[in-house]
Amino acid sequence: MARFNYAQCTLEKMAGFKQGVRNRVECICLSDRRLIPTAEISIPYSLSSFMVTRVILVRHGQSSFNVERRVQGYLDESTLTAQGQAMAHQVGDALSEIEFDAVYSSTLRRAKDTAEIVLAHLKTSPKVPLQTVDRLKEINLMLWEGMLFSDVEEKYPNEYEQWKNCPHEMRMLIPQANGGTEEYFPVVELFNRAQQFWQDFLPNHANQTVLLVAHSGINRALIGTAIGLDASSYQAVHQSNCGISVLNFAGGWGDLVQVESLNQTAHLGEPIPQAKKGYYTRLLLVRHGETEWNRQKRFQGQIDVPLNENGRSQSNQAAGFLKAISIDHAVTSPMLRPKETAEIILQHHPDVMLGFEDNLKEISHGLWEGKLETDIEQEFPGELQRWQHTPEGVQMPEGENLQQVWDRATTAWDAIVQTAVNQPEPGTTLVVAHDAVNKAILCYVLGLPPDRFWSFKQGNGAVSVIDYATADQSPVMMAMNITAHLEGGVLDKTAAGAL
Repeated sequence: MARFNYAQCTLEKMAGFKQGVRNRVECICLSDRRLIPTAEISIPYSLSSFMVTRVILVRHGQSSFNVERRVQGYLDESTLTAQGQAMAHQVGDALSEIEFDAVYSSTLRRAKDTAEIVLAHLKTSPKVPLQTVDRLKEINLMLWEGMLFSDVEEKYPNEYEQWKNCPHEMRMLIPQANGGTEEYFPVVELFNRAQQFWQDFLPNHANQTVLLVAHSGINRALIGTAIGLDASSYQAVHQSNCGISVLNFAGGWGDLVQVESLNQTAHLGEPIPQAKKGYYTRLLLVRHGETEWNRQKRFQGQIDVPLNENGRSQSNQAAGFLKAISIDHAVTSPMLRPKETAEIILQHHPDVMLGFEDNLKEISHGLWEGKLETDIEQEFPGELQRWQHTPEGVQMPEGENLQQVWDRATTAWDAIVQTAVNQPEPGTTLVVAHDAVNKAILCYVLGLPPDRFWSFKQGNGAVSVIDYATADQSPVMMAMNITAHLEGGVLDKTAAGAL
């Protein structure tokens, strides 16, 4: 199998384009030095910087304290179980073809041991040895560490409730030598530590691919701070043992960051993560399969372009991926490409009726529709660059702006969620839509504003998983942009075409 260094990519400006507008991406296959076209490998759409840092983030394997349901935190008494070691080997297999410039882990042994197992599987050794970093340690829960979660809930009921529902307000009163106490806010400290890690890390790893192996809490804080979430969102994303997430940084701290994928578990034999306790209403958000216009990078918008052969193949792959998942309800945009994708997926779920929602239609690009990026730049100079950098401020000529799409997409989503949580029995709802609509929904789920529109990748045929306890309670993003069923591997290789 050919090996790729996914960060060794040359970004060459297309003829006639201004700096910052769409760049062509050519990646070198290290085994035979051939150039890989964009359709085979994707660098994040709208990341126009010449320096892209790709970070692959892994949580440690199952530990003894995970099994016992004990709080771990800074405590270094927990070790990998036999299953945890096996999971680390599976991660190693999944990442074995990727060349890493550097690998970091937490200093705690459950993470360090996971990293060492993964390293043993890499076909090319990192350029520098494994580095352990204190800032990647788990959240410091000093008063709870070593306790069973059930005992924590009983002994510290108020703090435990804050931990679950208002994590940024959760405080511990730490005894002091003088007999007094000092307030400590563990989640706030964690997010500050995660931000400081990025600020120190990014200047040293421009244009590199780096592996980080750490813990559930710090990984969530790393993802959150990267895309603009604060400590109140600590519970908003999930990290499974040995789950894999991929982040792409366009530059330094404060520059554009794209979550290419979140919490992939297919390499562990688990297509999508298991639901957390109490979060039993599940929504599967899928982007339609590829069209010819996706491949050509021609703006589609509300022109009703059907799937191409690859798009139908992707839809069948998504169908196989979700075949064993119990799907109870399904809703799609009425446009041809998501409708056909949904129908193919539901071939394995013949009892599920497919509903249609007009508000899930793709963004109307108006006069941009049917045009290539070069055409748009010539006819509307500078507007494509604005769309790629400040999308919330762009009014499509004779089309929509992002706020209009945002309003209708989130209205549709709220209605779908309300219907799902009000069912007599918890279940799973399939929602199939489009790139811009899905991005708006994913931002909305995490409480991000429209200026964070480009924070999430949505590959053709990709699956995202969002779980709810109630319609009024904040959801949990369990996984995002799963594409392992399409091309294999943990990186999204779908075409990075126009919307």
